[in-house]
Amino acid sequence: MDDRIVVGVDGSPSSRTALRWAVEEAKLRGAVVEAVLAWHVDYSMVIGAMSAAVAAGMDQERLRQDNKALLDGILGEAGGDVRAVLAEGDARDVLVRASRDAALLVVGSRGAGPIREVLLGSVSSYCVHHAHCPVVVIREPEPEAPSAPVEHKPVITPGPLL
Repeated sequence: MDDRIVVGVDGSPSSRTALRWAVEEAKLRGAVVEAVLAWHVDYSMVIGAMSAAVAAGMDQERLRQDNKALLDGILGEAGGDVRAVLAEGDARDVLVRASRDAALLVVGSRGAGPIREVLLGSVSSYCVHHAHCPVVVIREPEPEAPSAPVEHKPVITPGPLL
């Protein structure tokens, strides 16, 4: 096992929170953080004729460059020394492979809900069941509820208090 904390990032709020958490944990452990962004073109989602705009958006080199820029931006916010890993492939498989010889795998969870999770699968759930090291799942931060306006009513007393 190595003193390496692997964290899956994708630009979502939960993955950014997971990365910040991993950086803080690495400081405590004296470990290095490896931020992994997995990407791939899912051709199975394309059915029928493809428009030129869709085809242009599926240019692998352009997608790789866009994801590299996203990863660089995420690391700029990390607040620590983080190794960047851009990997082509399904996020579940990439993260499980990256967990080999890691001390810890950290992933965010968007809380997609049970129906979406069944249809699309959950990266965090897959990692919990298949990773080669302990896994920490960071939930997406709950949006803060707006506080109700405070009504300032005058305090009325019935006269001198004894």
